Amino acid sequence: MRSTVHWAIAHGLPTLFLRRAADQGDLQAQLIRVGAEGTDEVFDLIEEIRGKGPLYRSRIGHVATSHAAVRQLLTSDDFRTGLPNNEGMLGKVARWAAPGTLHPVQPPSLLVTEPPDHTRYRKLVTRVFTMRAVEKLRERTEEIAADLLDALEARATSSVDLVEAYCALLPVTVIAEILGVPEDERGRVLDFGSAAAPSLDLGLGLRRYRSVSRALAQFDAWLGTHLDNLRRNPGDNLLSQLVTVRDEGEGLNESELKATAGLVLAAGFETTVNLLGNGIALLHDHPDERARVVADPSLWTNVVEEALRLDPPVLLTGRMALRDTELVGQPVRAGSMVTAILGGANRDPDVFADPLRFDVGRANAREHIAFSAGRHHCLGAQLARMEGEVGLRAIWDRYPDLRLDPGARRRETRILRGFETLPATLRP
Repeated sequence: MRSTVHWAIAHGLPTLFLRRAADQGDLQAQLIRVGAEGTDEVFDLIEEIRGKGPLYRSRIGHVATSHAAVRQLLTSDDFRTGLPNNEGMLGKVARWAAPGTLHPVQPPSLLVTEPPDHTRYRKLVTRVFTMRAVEKLRERTEEIAADLLDALEARATSSVDLVEAYCALLPVTVIAEILGVPEDERGRVLDFGSAAAPSLDLGLGLRRYRSVSRALAQFDAWLGTHLDNLRRNPGDNLLSQLVTVRDEGEGLNESELKATAGLVLAAGFETTVNLLGNGIALLHDHPDERARVVADPSLWTNVVEEALRLDPPVLLTGRMALRDTELVGQPVRAGSMVTAILGGANRDPDVFADPLRFDVGRANAREHIAFSAGRHHCLGAQLARMEGEVGLRAIWDRYPDLRLDPGARRRETRILRGFETLPATLRP
């Protein structure tokens, strides 16, 4: 009963509103609808919104597509993460009906907290994601990639789903080792992440909402058991360190610990799965650019930046105005929601010449905003870059004639953008 009520308020009613707005020509509502279909049509709509000016005003809020507007939004103290606090009757009912399990867009998640809590949470986990720490993981990541590709040799002449067999397994193995997840538990973590990925989206159908809620509840329970195991048998990993600090009374409380650990675990591989899949597809579809990398392997680092720019693993994010303010000279009232289209900022012709072209030698590719900006800049950015470089280079070095087969399908998620399936023949 409670779950149905919560779905109705959080997804059902907004879906009806969005459907009507989309039918009446609202471009943001159309973007939300098309985004769920996982097609490239979403970029056509982004360009249409860009054509309306630096800050498009919809019936839902504002939409920022330019590089300048998105960067200002993400770095300004006039905006914060999260949704408006609805103190009316619907807000009270929604809070009553909301599930008690952890959720990536509910406090105390790092995604929706602000200083001082956000600063405290982030400080405890950043040390494992420094550039120095990540470079220490490079050799192990190369070993994991090689092992996965070895396992594919027997299937190299038949079609194989690269998402399932490679793009997902590489980052989940790396983050699982960082966080002390036993090898026999990693498949469950991968399943949790895939099932819960739509939890970031608005407008879920009732069936999808229930499956996502089940996955989050199962992940919550599993995470509690995993943390208890680490208390009894601590190891040389980040979660053991966080548990130790927690038990000494200097760190996170239990709900903060679970929320932070859960987000780091899930975010530590879900977006990298998308980066690897999107990068493989871009290199496959641009053989001339792939040949440039073969001729000059020093370009592999820039390949990752260009893939992040042109087809980012996270398409958009949102902020709420804390006070009456301005964004790129346009007025924004307190309480207004502004959607930052990362995929739009990364294709801004004022910043990137010939922005729709995949150019592995693009000099300013790293100026993309695929990892967000400001205090919510992705703390795993260095890890994702390293895994992307290792993962893409390893598969194309091993299988230079890799051919994508018919049947590729994008994920039906509005915020995360990647492939659900990516069938390929490694040795045609």
